[in-house]
Amino acid sequence: MSETLKIDPYGFREYDARWVFEKDINELGITNLGKGLGTQIKKHTKKENPRVIVGHDYRSYSEKIKSALKKGLISTGCFIEDVGLSLSPMVYFAQFNLDADAVAMVTASHNENGWTGVKMGIKKGLTHAPEEMNELKEITLNQNFTKGEGNEKQIKDFDKIYKEDLINKNKLNKKIKAVVACGNGTAGIFAPDILRGIGCEVIELDCKLDWNFPKYNPNPEDLEMLHAIVKSVKENNADIGFGFDGDGDRVGVIDNDGNEIFSDKIGLLIARNLSNSHKNSKFIVDVKSTGLYSTDEVLKQNQCETLYWKTGHSHIKRKVHNEKALAGFEKSGHFFFNQPLGYGYDDGINSAIQVCHLLNNQDKRMSEIIKDLPITYQSPTMAPFCSDEEKYSVVDQMVNEFKKIKEKKIKIDNQEIKEIITVNGVRFSFEDGSWGLIRASSNKPSLVVVTESPTSDLRKLNIFKFIDEILKKTGKIGEYDQKI
Repeated sequence: MSETLKIDPYGFREYDARWVFEKDINELGITNLGKGLGTQIKKHTKKENPRVIVGHDYRSYSEKIKSALKKGLISTGCFIEDVGLSLSPMVYFAQFNLDADAVAMVTASHNENGWTGVKMGIKKGLTHAPEEMNELKEITLNQNFTKGEGNEKQIKDFDKIYKEDLINKNKLNKKIKAVVACGNGTAGIFAPDILRGIGCEVIELDCKLDWNFPKYNPNPEDLEMLHAIVKSVKENNADIGFGFDGDGDRVGVIDNDGNEIFSDKIGLLIARNLSNSHKNSKFIVDVKSTGLYSTDEVLKQNQCETLYWKTGHSHIKRKVHNEKALAGFEKSGHFFFNQPLGYGYDDGINSAIQVCHLLNNQDKRMSEIIKDLPITYQSPTMAPFCSDEEKYSVVDQMVNEFKKIKEKKIKIDNQEIKEIITVNGVRFSFEDGSWGLIRASSNKPSLVVVTESPTSDLRKLNIFKFIDEILKKTGKIGEYDQKI
């Protein structure tokens, strides 16, 4: 009996593809995805037999999915170079190291068990943006596949090459005691080795591979994971705590006192540290990130410029590439380092290494370094329900609304709007550095609202109340997932 094709169109997301395996997609669907991707790679590279790096994460079913994907890619004429069990950044690195034409990494990152997906890219160091995802979706669902004679080969021990590349470039001259938490995800066989290799004393936490994720999902934004790291940092009197996600492209950071440091603040500390030896550099941050980048004295002294750009790892990665920026930082914990620090893609372990350099370069503990930054009162990311059909028109309405408020010099908590950024929703900021953001979520039927003030907690709250009132008037907003 032949399998009937199952592939839910909604699995094609803004910059990768994700499904619940068997429920939303089956093996035949994955093979068709491979055929679609192979067809797309051939179109863009104009090669009959493009070379494609393929890897997979440590889930019980990932190898089976990788086999189905390879079958599709090979049928279009792709030459597969399979690097085996991998992190996403290892697959991105392999494209540079082996000079290949494209990548396909089988992973559902930090999603719960049952989920699968593919992160893919053609141009080196970049992953699919919405345009490429739409093209892939069209090719795959309409089955407009090319045919060819492909083949595959296994690349043995490539993990050693990836590890050595990071270790050799990043030796420390100070012993840093680091808790390394991997949530039993794939990073467990990479992060401890690499951080030990550069000179850290490593305390491993849930680094044994176990695809059941017995404790919690490997996700540095997961509170259970963060609490486990805090406990271990305190018990071991560690200098720093790192939490890596399932496919190793993000990291969360806990200081020596057991406090979580938001990723945008970590990014600013790293940018400051880098700006001393890389003057006149450019940094890219997403619109959800702290306003401190634009007012920072250290960055100003070193003639560095920061651009705010669209949220989403694919968008920031592309902007870092196009602007030839030194680094990019996203509030969710995706950090991107360009030459000479990296190849432009997001690598959680390289991000942790940059934090180690920060400690290596200063005679201060992490809790003291973070105190060098001005205090800001930051809201969490809040998501009021707004249907997928209406969210973008509501955001357009907000853009116009706030432009009018600025023109008419209407005051919000006694402040006039000084600047408006509309690259991704609307981000409005005031003379004192306070700001508010409204944008559409790229993967859920909701908006995203964030506020921050360096002046007071009350101002942060008043900006939110102002936003909330305006949103309520549209009549298209539902419940918030969380509220301040």
